[in-house]
Amino acid sequence: MSDIEQPAPMLFTDGLPAIDENVGYRGVEAARVASITYRQLDYWARTGLVEPTVRGASGSGSQRLYGYQDILVLRIVKSLLDAGVSLQQIRAAVDQLRELGINDLAQITLMSDGASVYLCTSDDEVIDLVHRGQGVFGIAVGRVLREVETSLVGLDSLRADDPVDELARRRAARAAS
Repeated sequence: MSDIEQPAPMLFTDGLPAIDENVGYRGVEAARVASITYRQLDYWARTGLVEPTVRGASGSGSQRLYGYQDILVLRIVKSLLDAGVSLQQIRAAVDQLRELGINDLAQITLMSDGASVYLCTSDDEVIDLVHRGQGVFGIAVGRVLREVETSLVGLDSLRADDPVDELARRRAARAAS
């Protein structure tokens, strides 16, 4: 079990299904799947909490594209917020998860006492936290992962090299015909 409180680089690179890193979902769809408002999504992107990895905003009218892993993180952030964890602690938790590059997300449980967030990789660690009175609630990351996968089925995805905005899309369609 590790107390989550350090910065980091890569997020959830191991243990996920093979996903095309050039395919993403529009912000509106990402927000809906993550059960957050578009305003929250925009704020979190602008402040660097969860930035879109497929394509960032590049000016007026452009669309951010969020990858599968981005949406998974958005969903986890939402769950932690709902449980009363501060945004500062959530930032630390997201950074720690990035740093760890967890191998098997289905086996991870995030526990919190409302002030700190703990990463548990076994049932024994969860039980130990609860017995010490530190674990008030838990988030089974594997369950969140499956919910996100299910929610994305059938949604329209875009490639990173698709036209960035509606005007560019129309020009490309006109040029192709």
